Amino acid sequence: MPRDNKTPLIQNIAKQAYLTYKGLMSSANGENKVVADKLSELISLVTSVRAADLKIAPRKTKLSSGAPGPHNPAVTYMHICETEVFSMGVFLLRTGASIPLHDHPGMNGMLQVLYGKVSVRCFDKREDDLTVSSILPRFDPPLTPLQTASVRRSTLRSVAEYSETSGPCLLSPVRDNLHQIDAVEGPAAFLDILAPPYNPDDGRDCHYYKLLQTAAEEGTDAQSTEDQQGETKEKEEEEEEEEAWLLEVPQPEDFWCGGEPYPGPAVSV
Repeated sequence: MPRDNKTPLIQNIAKQAYLTYKGLMSSANGENKVVADKLSELISLVTSVRAADLKIAPRKTKLSSGAPGPHNPAVTYMHICETEVFSMGVFLLRTGASIPLHDHPGMNGMLQVLYGKVSVRCFDKREDDLTVSSILPRFDPPLTPLQTASVRRSTLRSVAEYSETSGPCLLSPVRDNLHQIDAVEGPAAFLDILAPPYNPDDGRDCHYYKLLQTAAEEGTDAQSTEDQQGETKEKEEEEEEEEAWLLEVPQPEDFWCGGEPYPGPAVSV
């Protein structure tokens, strides 16, 4: 049987990601037509990728045996490639798994589901930084004085579900930069591209957040409040954006991200 010398789709995605985000980094405002055309082409390529292109088989729907922990993580990551411009890999979530609310400082990115379904809740940080004289709402439960210094004002931008046919979920340094990702109705996996990559030495460390409940919401617990928000379909043109208060927290103790080998075509950039 003759060999198929066609360039793998994931290689084309990597090449286009490099060209796109390299151009974005060197662009004065990141909005010129050349950059927009490159981003459009990248979105088109990413939209077409499927798990089979990366030789990834969908996981079984049933819950994995054993409680999640450092040696049995509910979320794992397959590293594909990384340059100074972007990083690319695949996150795999077990049934019921969640990637906690976190940010991407100064970064662009996109998430494309490969199998299953995920719910993505996106927030924007507000530019009006809080000061010691800022008046905060009353939170339930109340915060300690030390915690109030880690409160961030934000806007809940969207809550939406994505599948392999949805097209990518995008983020930028100022829009949809914070998000929480939950597996819905079974296991899921998604291709993840970030540009530039996380790098604490360059001020791009990952920070985690907890959605706070104000005292005005007494009578409904935080989880039911989140569930109600999740059931509300996004209507950007009809609904006002919702103010939200976030508390920066350490990485949650019940969240671990393990690693596993990437089985797909080799990628070089």
